[in-house]
Amino acid sequence: MPRSDLAPRVARLNARYRHHSATAVLEHALHDPDAGSLALVSSFGAESVVLLHMVSVARRDTPVIFIDTQMLFAETLVYQQELAERLNLSDLRIIRAWDAELQRHDPDGRLHQTAPDACCALRKTQPLQDALAGFDGWITGRKRYQGNSRADLEFFEVEDATGRIKVNPLAHWAPEDLRSYMEENRLPRHPLVAKGYPSIGCAPCTSRVQNGEDPRSGRWRGQQKTECGIHFVNGKIVRQGENA
Repeated sequence: MPRSDLAPRVARLNARYRHHSATAVLEHALHDPDAGSLALVSSFGAESVVLLHMVSVARRDTPVIFIDTQMLFAETLVYQQELAERLNLSDLRIIRAWDAELQRHDPDGRLHQTAPDACCALRKTQPLQDALAGFDGWITGRKRYQGNSRADLEFFEVEDATGRIKVNPLAHWAPEDLRSYMEENRLPRHPLVAKGYPSIGCAPCTSRVQNGEDPRSGRWRGQQKTECGIHFVNGKIVRQGENA
């Protein structure tokens, strides 16, 4: 779809579905011409099962992109396989960085220790951008409560740098909404949640969270870094809320 009308289309989508529920936003987005061709990008992390289940109900053949950084917890890989089978996801696409790129930029697997942003770019951002080629937009599980950079999140966003739309059906949900949805639908939790990991990324960069800490405090603990990079291009956030 043409990039020239991206902002007007996103504005129309936000106006059209402003007062809809998360499930309605997702279902309509998957069929609305203004949204175009969409893929769900999922980490199969702590809260991913909610959006995966919604997609499996609304449109099971929606492409689901899972980025295997090759540094994930073993529990995440097992959980991904179990969920894909349980939800009968018919178009799961597992992507990884090219071996040649890993050999060139991170031959000893220690890049995350010295340059975590570069590691995320190598193992997550670039593979994802390659996988999203041909799609008009992608569906994310981001929510407003997850941090300051997401506090004004809308259902639909402009991603100017790539010419794609982002769809955030769970933008307005709170933690209790997620818990209720999982309980009502009897969905399995990621096994690491019960062990103190409310936000789960790569194993070397994820630590347990203590009671009272922010749920994302275990990601890149002790560093200024708060995002993996897939929502940024050239170090800048690649979204622009359209709510006018």
